[in-house]
Amino acid sequence: MAHFDAPSPLETAPASWAAVEELFGTKGEPSRCWCRWFALTGKDWTGTSSDSRKDQLKSAFEAGPAPGVLAFRDGRPVGWCAVEPRGNYPRLQRSPVIRTAELPPVDAANLWSVTCFVVAPGHRRTGVSGALLAAAVDHAFNNGADVVEAYPVDTELRPKATSADLYHGTVSQFAAAGFAVMARAVPGRAVMRLERKAAEENNTAAHR
Repeated sequence: MAHFDAPSPLETAPASWAAVEELFGTKGEPSRCWCRWFALTGKDWTGTSSDSRKDQLKSAFEAGPAPGVLAFRDGRPVGWCAVEPRGNYPRLQRSPVIRTAELPPVDAANLWSVTCFVVAPGHRRTGVSGALLAAAVDHAFNNGADVVEAYPVDTELRPKATSADLYHGTVSQFAAAGFAVMARAVPGRAVMRLERKAAEENNTAAHR
């Protein structure tokens, strides 16, 4: 019988620029996008290069707070989750996922969005995304969010969704973290939210 070593434990933290730069590297979609897809309108995206997007993400770190969180294994970055105030994502606000949804009103100043996951090859399906989501929620709440919102793929309705779509996360993943579905205006996609009060109540119940 074959024996496989269990993966090393994960650690998470608000992202640092140096570690994000290491994780994204120089090849693949992260190194082209630099997690600026939602931060730029279509016109602005077309007019920028990958180097420009990299500079823009670096500027977001310099302005603070960190625009995302990282997961580490054996001291190396293995995953990233982008989370910022929704107002920082102009493309997202124009997306039909939100624009055509009938959502309960919420104070926009205290609404943060989880938009993107990046997990390094060799570390997928080892708990990285779940750890990142928990860290992203904590990061948002620690920096003033009252509500955290997400836009995942419903894999029950889209079982053949590719990695090009699944970087949003999945409905089951967010539901397991306590998020509730608010709208399904676009087939196969959902808008989900977690309120600070609900998260605190869940944590209290879990420790009884």
